[in-house]
Amino acid sequence: MVTRSQQSIQPERTPTSRDILRVWHADSSIGPSTARQYLYWIGRFRRYCDALGLNEPNELTHDAVQRFQVWYAHSRGITTANLALAGSSVRALHRVYEVIGVAVPPWKQVARCPVPATAVLRDYAAHLKQHRGNPEVTIRKKLYQVGKLLEHLRRSGKTWRHLSLPDIDTFLTACAQQGARSTTADIASTVRSFARFLLLSGRIRVDLADAVISPVQPRFERPRRALPWEDVQRLLRAVDKSTACGLRDHALLLMMSTYGLGAGEVIGLQLQHIDWNACTLQMFRPKTGVSFILPMLPSVASVLARYLRYGRPVHTPSRHVFVQMRVPFGALTASSAVRHILIKHAAIAGIQAPYLGSHVLRHSNAARQLDVGTKARVLSDLLGHRDPESVSAYLRIATQSLREVSLPVPR
Repeated sequence: MVTRSQQSIQPERTPTSRDILRVWHADSSIGPSTARQYLYWIGRFRRYCDALGLNEPNELTHDAVQRFQVWYAHSRGITTANLALAGSSVRALHRVYEVIGVAVPPWKQVARCPVPATAVLRDYAAHLKQHRGNPEVTIRKKLYQVGKLLEHLRRSGKTWRHLSLPDIDTFLTACAQQGARSTTADIASTVRSFARFLLLSGRIRVDLADAVISPVQPRFERPRRALPWEDVQRLLRAVDKSTACGLRDHALLLMMSTYGLGAGEVIGLQLQHIDWNACTLQMFRPKTGVSFILPMLPSVASVLARYLRYGRPVHTPSRHVFVQMRVPFGALTASSAVRHILIKHAAIAGIQAPYLGSHVLRHSNAARQLDVGTKARVLSDLLGHRDPESVSAYLRIATQSLREVSLPVPR
């Protein structure tokens, strides 16, 4: 599948204004008015490099642009507070150099996750990754929560070697006073995980995990997590498909509502996972580590192809299908990005709901499946649940199916 016809740009050491505009036009991310302002600041930046004898490509970094902003502000007797457009302009120029094939330094140095300070935390992190299959974001969260537990122990002059149930209870009670019940329950889950690790690794001899008490989260206490199917259709119609960003959002939301995909599944889709000849999609479930094949329905194929041809920026460095629509056009890496997209278009559609998280379309699809008669066991398999009982969370929102099987009220 060719995402868009490639426009040839002859590599030059210093791209001209025509080269710059050609790249920006191909990206479909910078409008004419913004382009004029960017070119104005790029001209100032180039005069700055000439005045100080600087090599332009080497100055295309975040830190170097900050130095330019300070220099410019000092020369004009102003502050740097209103020079954000200068940084955006030079960042866009960095993108041009990358596209035309001229080597430039990374815009920002990649921030590496700090290595846990103690051996027990390093081993726990390895355990979570190798044996539990947790992603990096979950590992970071659990290490942070365990760090809070260890800090609580240190205040009492103890370490993990002296961990006891009274210590855990005191710690969780303090957490409950500061955060929501669901947050405390999540921390308690991490404490159980850490206690099991200590036992399995031979660091402690008493099994503390099963005795850890956390707040009970009633199964049906949370607000409904599904939209009526009419609202799902209204949400999709509200997306402005005349823009590159709209094409991306429409394709992403349509796939989630059609297949019941979670945020992690849809943002993990890559170009090589699409088989246009067989009309299939190879998907991956981050939680279970399972790959599965979905049929690419004609409506999904049409919308996806239109986005790849006319919406997804050319020369995107990532192989992921759904990318950010601003420089550097990296992959969507978190479910929060999906949630922001959904909330944005729900507001446009006038949809008001107590819950608009990144999984709302997954829940909506499940409720729709139950409404049209899909068996709970089949639905559980389609959604990739390890536990068939997980589908019970959707039963309370499949109101139409429940009405059909309702019994008469006894007199």
